[in-house]
Amino acid sequence: MLRYAARRLGSLIPVLLAMATLVWVVMILMPGDPALLMAGRGADPRVLQAIEDEFGLDRSWPVQYGIYMTRLMRLDLGRSYVQERPVRDILLERAWPSALLAFASMSIALLVGVVGGVLSAMHPEGKGDRLILLASLGSVAVPVFWLGILLRMVFASWLDWLPVSRYTAGDRPPALLFGVEWLPLPDLANLVLPALTLAAFSAGYFVRVVRASLLDVLSEDFVRTARAKGLSRWTVLQRHALSHGLAPLATVAGLQLAALMGGAIATEFIFDWPGMGSTLLRGIQMRDLPVVSGCVIFLTMTFVLINLLVDLSYAWLDPRLRDA
Repeated sequence: MLRYAARRLGSLIPVLLAMATLVWVVMILMPGDPALLMAGRGADPRVLQAIEDEFGLDRSWPVQYGIYMTRLMRLDLGRSYVQERPVRDILLERAWPSALLAFASMSIALLVGVVGGVLSAMHPEGKGDRLILLASLGSVAVPVFWLGILLRMVFASWLDWLPVSRYTAGDRPPALLFGVEWLPLPDLANLVLPALTLAAFSAGYFVRVVRASLLDVLSEDFVRTARAKGLSRWTVLQRHALSHGLAPLATVAGLQLAALMGGAIATEFIFDWPGMGSTLLRGIQMRDLPVVSGCVIFLTMTFVLINLLVDLSYAWLDPRLRDA
């Protein structure tokens, strides 16, 4: 098991290096001058030169790339051009709201997906099954940005039940951990609309996965044998079919959780949520290379590590995969 885990970890290094290199190349080739963005239009040339000297912007591309990769090997993501703060501190602050939103959305999606998938599989081809499938198809097809705007319009503007936007935590002060100020837990009302918006696609996807998996399991011989012994359909589902039918959901949920950590740009933008997605978007707009590269590397690491945990869980459950 340890050899398998080490082999999987080793395969992640080229992925991270390739992603870091790709981000650096894209940002270097983008039009615009980072020094001019930092100093503002009409800045003194001496100020621009000082900024270029400080951040190494006046050096050749190979030298800049070498400095970038050397710092990256030391886990030094540099300093933000715009905020003039270590990127590490920025990422630590913004990772917490993104993780909170992702886990809240995933909890809602799993609950809806499992319940909807089970109900649909228990009565296939019935009216309830067709209604659930139609709703799941709609949740997958609706664009996230449109759904977020619609929820804001209905529940925040028209009904005035929930706040319009922003991550507010009342009078609670920021928490200090590892020398970095972490945002406190937000008020629950501020989390409802962004979590529902982000959970819609995953919930519809989970419903279809659970339904298809359970229908396959319910057609197996051991299920028919249990039914022949006189057990009710719900008893067979709870004792035998459910544990087998939910196994594929582990892989799908792991991939979706990793995607939610970095794929919530539209949701965070609509609800003014201070997460990784909105930080990445602002970094691209301001051509803040250290912030953009740091966000992408962090999100890439999150994605591959969650995939690694899913692979390890399957290898632990099925020893045959360790030699694959």
